[in-house]
Amino acid sequence: MEYTEKRQGLCYNQTMESKQHANSFLDSQWLSIPEGQLSVDVHETPSEIIVRSAIAGVLSKDLEIVVSNDTLTIRGSRHDESKTKKGARAHIQECHWGAFSRSIILPSHVDPNKTKATLQRGILTVVMKKIEMDKHVPVLDLEDL
Repeated sequence: MEYTEKRQGLCYNQTMESKQHANSFLDSQWLSIPEGQLSVDVHETPSEIIVRSAIAGVLSKDLEIVVSNDTLTIRGSRHDESKTKKGARAHIQECHWGAFSRSIILPSHVDPNKTKATLQRGILTVVMKKIEMDKHVPVLDLEDL
């Protein structure tokens, strides 16, 4: 029984140290800016991967799209340009204003040079051409020659 208690105490201490380390990491300055996350739809055809996201109120100049290896990253910013009256009190505030990002691991390899992004009526569509990474090599039987 004593061993179990010590073992549990050790686990507890390790857990507390891990939490403290994680909290100090999360409190670091580069993570101090709250960031929203996009909702996306990912579809695959035989030749393309298509990602769509509703990002109303975002201008194309405020978007950055990066395709790297097997990951698509969408970053941007939504600016709140509405005029709030002085002394007004918010009752519900569900919209995220400011920076947002989303990284998606793609289901297939794509050619970054054949990626197109369009923004129309608040819908971002990213179309990526798939590339064949695996090539089947036929085996030649030398005895048949």
